[in-house]
Amino acid sequence: MTSSPAAPDVLLLTRPGCHLCADARSVLERIKKDLPISWREQSIEGDEDLTSRFGEEIPVLLIDGVQRDFWQLDEKRIRRLLAAWRPEKTATDRDL
Repeated sequence: MTSSPAAPDVLLLTRPGCHLCADARSVLERIKKDLPISWREQSIEGDEDLTSRFGEEIPVLLIDGVQRDFWQLDEKRIRRLLAAWRPEKTATDRDL
């Protein structure tokens, strides 16, 4: 049986020396104080695929693998997205 995740997968793509990345970290930490989320950070440095896809947009916020914001993160919008997040139902979940 496949189960749905209990929380969104929140990934912040960054690069060293990025001042907007520091701002994005602060936004996510403020949201984390109010919503039951965790987030992780990954540098695109040394990853050719991520650099070619997102290099001009760093920082980039992905929620469940979908790009939701970049550059200066919109805290209100991200809060709304995360507050409204619900696990996707898998076929197995629907059959229960």
